[in-house]
Amino acid sequence: MQYEPVIGIEVHAQLDTESKMFCACGTSFAAEPNSNTCPVCLGLPGSLPVANKKAVEFVIRTALALNCEVPRSSRFARKNYYYPDLPKAYQISQYELPIGLNGYLDVPVNGEVKRVRINRVHLEEDTGKLIHDPSGRSLIDYNRVGTPLMEIVTEADIHDSDTAAAYLMRLRAILQYIGVSRANMEKGQMRCEPNISIRPVGQTGFGTKTELKNLNSFKTVQKGIAYEVRRQQHVIEDGGRVIQETRGWNEAQQITFSMRVKEKAHDYRYFPDPDLMPLELTPDWVDAIRQTIPELPDARFKRF
Repeated sequence: MQYEPVIGIEVHAQLDTESKMFCACGTSFAAEPNSNTCPVCLGLPGSLPVANKKAVEFVIRTALALNCEVPRSSRFARKNYYYPDLPKAYQISQYELPIGLNGYLDVPVNGEVKRVRINRVHLEEDTGKLIHDPSGRSLIDYNRVGTPLMEIVTEADIHDSDTAAAYLMRLRAILQYIGVSRANMEKGQMRCEPNISIRPVGQTGFGTKTELKNLNSFKTVQKGIAYEVRRQQHVIEDGGRVIQETRGWNEAQQITFSMRVKEKAHDYRYFPDPDLMPLELTPDWVDAIRQTIPELPDARFKRF
């Protein structure tokens, strides 16, 4: 039986702001561990977040550059889960009302232009960094906690690793052109997470997906997708069942490996953050931001 890959991609891009998302701490990670922190980003009792206006404007600018609708209002939500690098035990993100919706990006691939639809563009805060030392201990650096992070989620419109890499290269160029993120993948400023499933050719339903976590180069994305498609096909052909899970990429062995069972949205118990007012994205504000968008890569290429 012939199988078709079905791929959607989540991209996290660190926004190029001087301060964090909900406090005045700096965003430099080169400082002494845990020195760029305060009661707000550490989630200490009694502290209250205040949204970074520049970060909101950067996400609006990105949404417009990706042909998204920008609704009149947006709001922040709490995404609840426990992990050592998340001091509040919840992440401030967005759920029902993101900043950008229903966009698209046209991507040239091997002489053909393919349209990848954008499901949503939303704003959230980053987590800390776990450092595993040779003695077996795990250390935590909270400097990155609260850094403004933009998530861009596609529809499942991608069907091969070449298109996935081409989409990511085009997206990175746009983020750099419009000045919202440096998008340096080697420094973790842009991280990619493909969601991959396969289905028999001609079938319109979806198979069970797996997510590859935090891929940091275009080649790794291509290799990871190609390997995961083969792995899922072998599982099905051997009479097994693909399970929904999060998988990592082992660069040395060139294979994916299981990390944890994939959560669903209801597992995070999203609810509106009571400490943050809804965002009013007025047409005048959105139009003013639209005027700041420079000539995009496609337009410049056509002009030249």
